[in-house]
Amino acid sequence: MAAFAANVAPISETRAHLADHATGNRPEHWDALLRQGLHCVHLPEDCGGGGAGILELAVVAEQLGKALLPGPFLPTVLTSAVVEAGYAGQDLDALGRELLTAWCAGATGALAGGGDFTAQPSGDGWVVDGCSRPVLGLPGAELVVAEARDPDGRPVWFRLLPVGGVSTMDGVDLTRPVGRLELRGHRVAPEHVLPSPAPERVDLIVNALLAAEASGIMSWCLDTAVSYVKTRVQFGKPVGSFQAVQHKAAMMLVRAELAVGAAWDAARADTDAPGQQRLAAAQAALTAVAPAVDAALECITLLGGIGFTWEHDAHLYWRRAISIASAIGPVERWETRLGDAALAAERDFSLSTEDELPELRARVGAVLDEVREIPDDEDGGSGWAPARGGHRRARLAEAGLVAPHYPAPYGLDAGPVEQAVIGQEFARRGLVQPSMVVGDWVLPTLLKHGTPGQRERFVEDSLRGRIVWCQLFSEPGAGSDLASLTTRARRVPGGWSISGQKVWTSMAHEADWGACLARTDPEAPKHKGLSYFLVDMTASGVEVRPLRQATGRTEFNEVFLDDVFVPDECLVGEPGQGWRLAVTTLANERLHMGAMKLRYGAPDRIRQLLADETYLGSHDEALRVLGRNTAREMALSALNLRGALARMSDVDIGAGVSVLKVYHAIAEREGSREALRMLGPAGCVADSDAGHHLGLPAILLGGGTIEIQLNVIAQRVLGLPR
Repeated sequence: MAAFAANVAPISETRAHLADHATGNRPEHWDALLRQGLHCVHLPEDCGGGGAGILELAVVAEQLGKALLPGPFLPTVLTSAVVEAGYAGQDLDALGRELLTAWCAGATGALAGGGDFTAQPSGDGWVVDGCSRPVLGLPGAELVVAEARDPDGRPVWFRLLPVGGVSTMDGVDLTRPVGRLELRGHRVAPEHVLPSPAPERVDLIVNALLAAEASGIMSWCLDTAVSYVKTRVQFGKPVGSFQAVQHKAAMMLVRAELAVGAAWDAARADTDAPGQQRLAAAQAALTAVAPAVDAALECITLLGGIGFTWEHDAHLYWRRAISIASAIGPVERWETRLGDAALAAERDFSLSTEDELPELRARVGAVLDEVREIPDDEDGGSGWAPARGGHRRARLAEAGLVAPHYPAPYGLDAGPVEQAVIGQEFARRGLVQPSMVVGDWVLPTLLKHGTPGQRERFVEDSLRGRIVWCQLFSEPGAGSDLASLTTRARRVPGGWSISGQKVWTSMAHEADWGACLARTDPEAPKHKGLSYFLVDMTASGVEVRPLRQATGRTEFNEVFLDDVFVPDECLVGEPGQGWRLAVTTLANERLHMGAMKLRYGAPDRIRQLLADETYLGSHDEALRVLGRNTAREMALSALNLRGALARMSDVDIGAGVSVLKVYHAIAEREGSREALRMLGPAGCVADSDAGHHLGLPAILLGGGTIEIQLNVIAQRVLGLPR
């Protein structure tokens, strides 16, 4: 699609014919588009279409949007897709077949939806009156479909025969016509009445395709801005080396990835249940269509004065973004709709269907049924620490279900789909999958780089909950910049002596062992002089001092290492390989299958406040808070699911992990702010939700701050100069 658009509709040609595009004349590339069948990829084959669906059509819309393809393409496919939706579950009648066949043959179309017209019964037909809001693609459209409301408020959809009343308007988007339709006493014969599509399906189709186009616009804006700031020199160096510019560009990438995820999720929801469609449609409006306006404006500000000139293409993309965002209406409406939908349903982000891998389900289910009958005798840890031991845990470890993605004999070598199935079977029985917390990161490093003796000594006992781990990485002078750490390990007979200080070490006061980075070669470049050790937390010279947090709890610690002896068998890999091993540790987290739940400002908690009516402010504002927080959670879940699917297909997910980390922290922070505002005076009480929210900094600081992650995205993903 990208190649097609660049070939048939380069931006120079689009600029040369702006006057024609605004009046609705067919663009020169229309015949080439018809030959490719792009206008009807989603329509039935027996009408001349491609027989695909909205998801495939969204791919086309995204790439043609990135190329700013002018003309009636998007209004036409929106209209034909909505008309076909009215025939869901029933055969086409004569009118439906006529319209869909005409669109497959190349007719242009426009959709005057939204119920701007009134319909009064007249014999077997209707008399329609009213004036539409501005409609994209209306001038020049050959097949117009409109929606009216009967006296009882029910929708009446009809095909509009060629008639006057279409007025062309000066559009913000110079590449696409816009007009208004006025009908006075217009008679609609019964044979021109169309079956009414489900309203949630109409919203989904329109928002999914507009979101796809918006994601294409945001992609162009990102590419254009990044390309410019890499080469534009100010104060003797590229402006892309300035941190403020890097952060702005990195956030453009984050928002662009979120938009792609929202558009994809809406498009794939086309065959889902109505409740799922309502959620996905509103999410697409909030996370893709509306933010495209800001993305285009950010592009212009990064370009500087040149981006504000008529000759630069940036304003054309900005105009398109404003136009489609205006077409869907105010974001407040979609926040309310999403909040209302979230009261009744949650979006399904499952990786597997309920009937996939029946043999695995049966095998896992039998073990879990057995586990449910075993007394829960685990020794629960405090704070973030995992539970220890227990007969249930032992049985799960024996069956490979503590970490099913591990290779045998420790796990089941489960891929993403297998992990999803196993997770569903746990959830079905009300069981929580065990977590080793820090051990979930350390053990993959041992499995990949450890010796047979290390694996035998540590892996099985960790899986059974006999060993709890901590991570001795961060130091007072080396937080996010781990390569600057100063803890030293010097050679002694039989092993190493480690001295130094670690800080912000989660669970060190409960851990049995710690994975420790220490400098073994002070003369080597800072990334190359590190080694990876396993430290017995009960060894002589280890002192743990708990740090009391703002919450009043002590989950972080300072750890002082004073000539701590570590035998050679507790060095992982070779001396100097510590950085590479640390990267493995930090990157190896268990795949999150399905929805990613927010902890602060969680939609579940907002729903509870609404149900209990224990919130400050109006019901409508509370619904909008629920809508905004649900949008954030859905955005994370869509990114996570797309990443899992990409890994299944061996596709490079690029910035996916970094984007997920950045937006997770942003979503937690913004969600927390929204939830606290709802509490009112109840937030003065320590054991209220406000006390819970005091733990937010742990999310914002853990794994690198938002600012550090933005630096990573800007420099390592976007390639901006340091």
